[in-house]
Amino acid sequence: MATNTSAKNGRGSDVTVDDLSAQLERVKTDLSELTRVMGELGTAKTAQAQNAAQAKAAELRDQAYATAEHLRDSSAEKFADAQSQAQDFVRTQPATALGLAAGAGFLVGLLMTQRR
Repeated sequence: MATNTSAKNGRGSDVTVDDLSAQLERVKTDLSELTRVMGELGTAKTAQAQNAAQAKAAELRDQAYATAEHLRDSSAEKFADAQSQAQDFVRTQPATALGLAAGAGFLVGLLMTQRR
């Protein structure tokens, strides 16, 4: 490598090949450092976004479980209430309950048979 070669820069001072090589090395080092820092920043932002997504998913899961539990409890209460009312009706009006059951059975039988 020729170290004696020089050129004039815009300010009138001599710039040697060694000066240019040193400046290029600094640029490469700076770019390398910048790349490393940007990679670390990207990794940190990715981890931050992942943590936020996991927290939101856990929150939504908890809400879904609470809603499902509420609906299950509500449905169970409604079913138990309807069952209790049906039992009370059969106890207080057995003839009417028997007539309703026979009528419902007759209608189901008609619907199930095939008429051509």
